[in-house]
Amino acid sequence: MKKLLVSVLMVIALTASAKTDSGVDLQKKWGAVIEAIAMVESNRDPSKVSRNGLYVGYLQISQILVRECNRIVGYNKYTYADRYNKEKSIEMFITFQECYNSEGNMEKAIRLWNSGDLKCMSRKMRTEGYYRRVMSKYTETASL
Repeated sequence: MKKLLVSVLMVIALTASAKTDSGVDLQKKWGAVIEAIAMVESNRDPSKVSRNGLYVGYLQISQILVRECNRIVGYNKYTYADRYNKEKSIEMFITFQECYNSEGNMEKAIRLWNSGDLKCMSRKMRTEGYYRRVMSKYTETASL
């Protein structure tokens, strides 16, 4: 339990300075979801590489997502190597979610992260297993 609490506090601290214009702490908004997704995606291992080699890091980020995050922010803020950096991965997750899920809907966040786009995300059956795994980790974390 102590190890998990330290992990959660580290995640919160990593981007605690990330705030919207309205002052909303984005790490606090997304922290528990990020932790659950990281457990499912990489078992919280920033050096993890998927079997097919397309997804890497703490949140298993693709090159396509890196390009999309750079498009969202309007310049080349992130590199492919940043996918191995836990802090940068979290920033990319927040950037992506704030663009496509600014209302902070947790189910949408999970399904969107798994599918990678709004069209596929709308087909819930494709993301159902992933959604259940993430929610299981989310529930485990919340109950500790």
